[in-house]
Amino acid sequence: MKKLAAEKAVKHVENGMIVGLGTGSTTEYALKELGRLVAKGLSIKGIPTSLHTRRMAKALNIPLTNLEECTEIDITIDGADEVDSNLNLIKGGGGALTREKIIAYHSKREIIVVDDSKVVKALGIDFPLPVEVVKFGWTATQKSLEEFGCKVSLRTIMNDPFITDNGNYILDCDFEHIDDAEQLESDLNHIPGVVENGLFIGLVDEVIVGSKQGVKTLE
Repeated sequence: MKKLAAEKAVKHVENGMIVGLGTGSTTEYALKELGRLVAKGLSIKGIPTSLHTRRMAKALNIPLTNLEECTEIDITIDGADEVDSNLNLIKGGGGALTREKIIAYHSKREIIVVDDSKVVKALGIDFPLPVEVVKFGWTATQKSLEEFGCKVSLRTIMNDPFITDNGNYILDCDFEHIDDAEQLESDLNHIPGVVENGLFIGLVDEVIVGSKQGVKTLE
């Protein structure tokens, strides 16, 4: 399902485009398809949203650039952890939410690829909201986040804190459901110590959903 949706998203990529390259298991299918097309002559330059995506793109011989050289991106293909009916997202399961949001903001067109399990009635139902925070004073930042009525936990890997590509921590916030995602996004980012949160509001143009019944597009 993910593969079919990712390959449909790649059909929007044209010669000469600057392409934002997302992070996650779903977008890896898009990267592989882009690599196949580049090998056949497609001329693009990619801007990766994570070090993992950069390594994979290089292995696939996809030419790369960055936001210093290209401040405007033609199209970005990325995944999501949750998508609501307004095409707002929760992202950050892979820990790349800050770079992903920067790339999305500077993209003319943001296409999200998911399977149908990621489409929800309200954000926060199935997936905690990731918040990237600086290491300094992170426990105080955690307490500030808990004032919003969520359960907050430090993301770990192999019993050690997960470190983002930016050198920060991730605090996962379980809200059960989020009533006003736009307001929450703003409120969270006003807390000193918060770098960025995983709410993507008003940044998405199209969501391509893979399901057992086929591929459908939400606009």
